[in-house]
Order: sequence, then structure tokens, then C-alpha cells
Amino acid sequence: MRAGTQDSGEEATAVAGSGAGPDVAGAGLDSAGAGLDDRGAKGAGVSGAGAARGAGAAGGAGGAACTRAGRGAGADGTGAGVFGPDALGPGAVDALDPDVVDADVAGAVGRVLEGVLADRVRGARAVDRLFADDLAERVAAFTLGGGKRLRSRFLWWGFRACGGGRDGGGAGPALRVAAALELLQTCALVQDDVMDDSALRRGRPAVHADLAARHGTGRALSFGAAAAVLAGDLALSWADDTLAAAAAPAGSRRAVTGIWRALRDEMAAGQYLDLHAQVTGARSVGRAARTAFLKSALYSVERPLLLGAVLAGAGPRRMRELRLAGRCAGLAFQFHDDLLGAFGDPRVTGKPAGEDVRDGRPTYLLTVARARAAAGGDPRAARLLESAVGRPVRGAAQVARVLAAVEAVGAAGAVAATVERLIGHGTARLAGAGLEPFAEHRLRALMRQLAGPVPVLPGPERDAATTDGGAG
Repeated sequence: MRAGTQDSGEEATAVAGSGAGPDVAGAGLDSAGAGLDDRGAKGAGVSGAGAARGAGAAGGAGGAACTRAGRGAGADGTGAGVFGPDALGPGAVDALDPDVVDADVAGAVGRVLEGVLADRVRGARAVDRLFADDLAERVAAFTLGGGKRLRSRFLWWGFRACGGGRDGGGAGPALRVAAALELLQTCALVQDDVMDDSALRRGRPAVHADLAARHGTGRALSFGAAAAVLAGDLALSWADDTLAAAAAPAGSRRAVTGIWRALRDEMAAGQYLDLHAQVTGARSVGRAARTAFLKSALYSVERPLLLGAVLAGAGPRRMRELRLAGRCAGLAFQFHDDLLGAFGDPRVTGKPAGEDVRDGRPTYLLTVARARAAAGGDPRAARLLESAVGRPVRGAAQVARVLAAVEAVGAAGAVAATVERLIGHGTARLAGAGLEPFAEHRLRALMRQLAGPVPVLPGPERDAATTDGGAG
């Protein structure tokens, strides 16, 4: 097979393993081993039966959607800056007009988090001042200090798209569950950086690196890693407590709890598959897709959408279509992140360029590149990529050669096209869900953001950025 033709990394006919997933013909996924089933949803009151195949409707379908006058400054409802610097207490959260939250979702969630975290840090200080200063304060600062609030925004617009807040109320529980998601994200990122030995996060020292630098003893590195694990555990504990205090409507409480439990298990499973693939040298495209599905697609998009939908009291049809839309968009998000990790400008991504290659991480991008090289009769590229997937790559020059091979075999372009197709399938699903038009429009825009352009450094700068120190 020629390198330019479709291979197992591009040609699969389905994402699903148990008949529960959307048909994404030509979306670039190897269905073998992807196994994108619906186990977690069953305990959450989210039916997986008959989850439709045939999501091959044209990408970006749906035409012009209505927006309500005066809603928000941005296409995704963020950045309007309507919330002041003060934290929102419980009473203020419950009194919020959903129309006001629409204008600045990230700001509203941030203010809720400030109130939650101020209370938790006070509690930690009552336990022990050193613990509060070193760990609790770091968890709070990390949670408040960056990130796009992506999961919160999907939750909110899932809530609004299913009629949540139509009567002017209901913002409080949705914003509290969103705050819990952000704390869970803190846990995931802090511990992921430890497992991947990543020195940078959001352009700043990762939590374990910062702790190690603060306590520069002979055991500083092991101390930093161990302490960061505790910081992640603390964030997870606070996330669970925040969810428990969210005061979800009685009719949706069980479903919210079920989705939350599934989400935590899926996140851990995806992280374990990632670690397992690194230590065993697994190179399967299907395994990489499965890992991306569990580690990112469900956790980042599908589950947040479903949490918002159940808080709004959504029926089976809306739940089904949002689940499938979120599944496609979530995979697109992770595959796009693979491209950013390989080729993105560290000044934009906050991470060193080529980090996945340097660590030998078997991402979807690299496994597709390896498969294309092997099938395309390019033995030199095949040998290079075979040696790079599942094994650390040493030296900036060698990292640059691997990245050049990924581009030369067409893998970067193929994965970028896959991202576009998946986003198209996801937005097409929204059109069939009978959603509130103004919120459907916001969800479409948010999904489109997941497939934004990859900010690529010029050649010489990219080569310099692939050094082990990265760019800060």
C-alpha cells in the first residue's frame, strides 16, 4: 500500500466495540481495540440501547442558529468579564440569573471556585499550617490560575441546551458541579505531570517540580513527586465534597452521581492504559484510540455534557444525541492535542515541543505515523518511527527527525483531517437532538474550538524548543 493511501489508522468504519458508538466512517480510527462502549453510562441512567450508527452526516451541518439578544461577548460564552473579583457565596450562586452566566461561564465558575477553595484552605489551615501553605494553597492556586474551563463550559451549555435555567433559576447546582469538575481536572493534571515527569504545565513549573525546587534537599525530586500525589488526592477529595454539596435536583441526583462515578473510573483507566503502553511498548493504533477515548474523550466532553443534560432533566433522545456528539468531539480534542504536543509553539501550549516524542509516548498521532510508514514502503521512516513509539527519544536532533518523519508519511495531515471529520460528526449530532437553538449554537462553536489551528514554530525555533528543557 502506498503511503498516501488509507491504512488501518484512517479507514475504520466504526468507533464502537459493543454497538453503542457512532459510525465515523473514514474518521481515521482503528475500531479493533477501540471498544468505545457505554458501560459507565448504564449506571447513570443513561441508556446505551440503540445508540445510533451512521453519524456520517456532513460536518458542521445545522445552518444559522438563533442567539438571544445581549448574550455574551464570545461565541462560546466566555470572556465577557461580567463577574467581579469577589468569590460567590452559596446564596449568591443560587440567585444568579442563568442569562448572566451565559455571558461569562468561565468567570462564573471561577467565582464559585474562589468561594469553595477559600473555605477549604481555611479548613486545611485549621488542621496544620505547613500542610495548608505547601499543599492546600498550591491546589487552590493551580485550580484558579489557568485553564480554559473547557469541561465547565460543556457542562453549562449542555444544561442550557436541554432547557436548564429557562425559568430563571437552576444556575447554582450546575455551577457547583462545574466547580467539582475543575477540581477533578486539577487532580488529573497534577498527577499526570508526575507520571509523565513533565517539568512544565501552563508555561510554569509543574506542581511536583515546584515542590522539589522549594525543598532542595538530596531527596527533593522524590519528595516533590510524592507531595504532588498528595496534592492531587486532596483536589480529588475536594471535588467529591463539592459535588456532594451541589444540591442537584432530587430527580437528577442519582444520575449525576452515576455519571461522576463512571467519569472517575474512566479517567483512571485511561491513565493506566497510557502508562501500560509506555512500559510495554504497545504500538497499536486501536489501543491508542482506546486510551484517548477513556483518558480524554469521555472525561473532557461527553461526561460534562451529560452532567449538564441530567441537571436540566433531559429526556432519552437528547441524552443519546449529546452522548454521541460529545464522544466524537472528545476524541477530536485528544487527537488535536497530540498535534499540539508534537508541533505546537511552547509559548502557546505551555509545554515543550515534541515532548510526547521525547518520552516515547504511543499517542494516536505516532501510532498512525508508524502504521503509515510500515504500509507505505518507506523502510527508513518505518525504522525510525518503530524505534520512537514506546521508547524515549534522546536528543533534540533525533526528536526533530522523528517529527519530520511524522510529517513526511502524511500522519499529521491525516490526523488533522480526522479531527475535522470527528468535529463534523459531533456537530451534526447536535442538530438531531432538539436543543435550545441559542445554546446549540454555543455548543457548536465550542466544539469547533477543539479543532483550532496548531500554532507551529518556524523550523530553527522548533528545533531549539525540542531540547529537554523546553521553552518556558
